Amino acid sequence: MILPRFYPVLPDAVWVKKAVRCGARLVQLRFKGALAEVPDQIGTAQAACARFGAQLVVNDHWQAALSSGANFVHLGQEDLDSADLPALARAGVRLGISSHDRAELARALALNPAYVALGPIYPTTLKVMKWQSQGLERLALWRQLAGNIPLVAIGGLTLSRLPGVFAAGADSAAVVTDLITAADPEARIKDWLAACEVAP
Repeated sequence: MILPRFYPVLPDAVWVKKAVRCGARLVQLRFKGALAEVPDQIGTAQAACARFGAQLVVNDHWQAALSSGANFVHLGQEDLDSADLPALARAGVRLGISSHDRAELARALALNPAYVALGPIYPTTLKVMKWQSQGLERLALWRQLAGNIPLVAIGGLTLSRLPGVFAAGADSAAVVTDLITAADPEARIKDWLAACEVAP
């Protein structure tokens, strides 16, 4: 799978609509609200992605993703312990999987994922992480170890850090905080799209 270079990770379907309307073609719905709202969030995000020709990735909520017919799910390592991976495979659902150390990367690669993610590349204030920032050297190592599997960098990414992330071997830059804290989110999304087009 060839991933778009810009990969916004967004808190709800309203944000997904903004991103795909601005031109994002791969978006993750990372909804942390009430479980009862998850199906509607996924459905609304799916409709927006279908309208604008984008691919939706559902974070964590694999049961709701299956029920809604979503075809791409992102799972953390803890999620892998409880997810029904055979059911996801039977439904043709692609997996993106987080990794933080070599053991987690090996576990992820054994599942033939659509991509593996490494993070946080830089310190992030979005949530408390038990992992130290990974850095570009670790990202370059992941590029070697992952082989042909696409590699996503996440955590603390900014426009000024983007060239180094791609130079280290990332196929896609997953962006969270820099978008949702922007004074003009749609302008920021367009800035990222433009930067990803020209970055070497």
